[in-house]
Amino acid sequence: MLFRITFPAALLLGFLVSSFLPHLALSKTRHYTFNIVTSNVTRLCKTKSIVSVNGKLPGPRIVAREGDQVLVKVVNNVTNNITLHWHGIRQLRSGWADGPAYVTQCPIQTGQSYTYNFTITGQRGTLFWHAHISWLRATLYGPIIILPRRNESYPFKKPYKEVPIIFGEWWNADPEAVINQALQTGAGPNVSDAYTINGFPGILYNCSANDTYRLKVKPGKTYMLRIINAALNDELFFSIANHSLTIVEADAVYVKPFETDVLFITPGQTTNVLLKTKPYYPNATFIMAARPYSTGQGTFDNSTAAGLLEYEHPSQISVNKTNAAVMPTLPTIMATGFVTNFTKKFRGLNNSKFTANVPQTVDRRFYFTVGLGSSPCPKNTTCQGPNGTKFAASVNNISFALPATALLQAYYFKKSNGIYSTDFPANPPNPFNYTGTPPNNTFVSTGTHLVVLPFNTSVELVLQDTSILGAENHPLHLHGYNFFVVGEGFGNYDPNNDPAKFNLVDPVERNTIGVPTGGWVAIRFLADNPGVWFMHCHFDVHTSWGLRMAWIVLDGPLASQKLPPPPSDLPQC
Repeated sequence: MLFRITFPAALLLGFLVSSFLPHLALSKTRHYTFNIVTSNVTRLCKTKSIVSVNGKLPGPRIVAREGDQVLVKVVNNVTNNITLHWHGIRQLRSGWADGPAYVTQCPIQTGQSYTYNFTITGQRGTLFWHAHISWLRATLYGPIIILPRRNESYPFKKPYKEVPIIFGEWWNADPEAVINQALQTGAGPNVSDAYTINGFPGILYNCSANDTYRLKVKPGKTYMLRIINAALNDELFFSIANHSLTIVEADAVYVKPFETDVLFITPGQTTNVLLKTKPYYPNATFIMAARPYSTGQGTFDNSTAAGLLEYEHPSQISVNKTNAAVMPTLPTIMATGFVTNFTKKFRGLNNSKFTANVPQTVDRRFYFTVGLGSSPCPKNTTCQGPNGTKFAASVNNISFALPATALLQAYYFKKSNGIYSTDFPANPPNPFNYTGTPPNNTFVSTGTHLVVLPFNTSVELVLQDTSILGAENHPLHLHGYNFFVVGEGFGNYDPNNDPAKFNLVDPVERNTIGVPTGGWVAIRFLADNPGVWFMHCHFDVHTSWGLRMAWIVLDGPLASQKLPPPPSDLPQC
């Protein structure tokens, strides 16, 4: 029997199809090939060989739209083992593509390749990719730009132009040798020799006049700067002289816009800002500057990276004379008050389209201390850490030891014996005055302990800084999830009084948050993504010392809530 569809019926059918499948035909598969190679780069008058992607520093951009599938074939042509992490991508049921070495995968060895396969679901904005093994992310990093779906717009006027601004750190030495020496001696590692903006140190460093990033702009236009902090060990202030910035997004989530002259950003965070240029500013040049915020007692690179914001037809100034361009005013290096006030300004957009789905009830509560400690010096050796020990770092006094095989594989194939245990403490095992006088015993324990969460568990986690070897602002990053920052404060968290002040209406949604120096932060998330998910300090030195742990989120009852089998090309240990 033949059926004839009349013209009005055809219109109705087309409407129904477009209503149920509005984005199916608009999603694409984006293919990238990342060749890991060595390349020679000259900075600070020194030429050295670095590990790079396709010979670029920073590495290539990944550009996709919300809903797109991304395939990145990584080919390892260097002697180092390699993994890459797609920082901030939710990786819904694609934990095999997350990237942290010995957590979700074994490294890609020399001469091998692995294709990372993930779909961008419910995200749009700026994220970034970086190496996730040892300190290789010093030179292996680049932007991830997620555009809205086709025919969808930003919740603000479309900017004239969009520009990634990536902060990094540069070592004249090999960063791998720097951290290996520190781990062997137990001392703090040597600090970097410069900060960089889009790979360039800038005019305030010796021998760097030609290694300066220049952003050329037109008068009277609005630019969106996609700002990324890819520095290894430093939180940064950033400002552009005589210009203000309007913040519109944090960690690929829209926020209520607010204006600021100075931006603060931790390693692992991203922030989109709108820069409105002056209506008439011919022949003008302004300095863009980034320098650190630090409260720790260790050494740090107290220098300033600088780029140039140049209006069309700039005057031919000599960039060696820094007084020829206007310099911005940045906070002092220990400006905790500024950091606190700035951080509290972030609020979720929480409108009818972009809602803040904050868990209103909590199934599991956790209280984790984060901070530095020490471990005993091995017999017949000399250690250069505190009082002849080795520096260590911990969560709930446990310095997390990475296994020799990937945790996700061990979990999936039910071969956890001898690899990990599931007894990570929900609270500090030895309570003390965390932000008061440090205890006499600074030693931490070592092990591979995980937390198990049933699917769809609502979690509240309080992260508490400690002053054992000095209070410090710790940027904590959770893989596989965004979380809502519902509260923060100084001193020790008070479970009886502090929850009454939580913001459960429009808190900012992030993947990386700074635990305040000498204070605490409370986050909430829904464990709706099965797999093994890493959480760690985004100071790479602290991660190397053990300030890290992992969560196991179990499968849900439905097929769409289960972790699929590993891909056939997953690297083996």
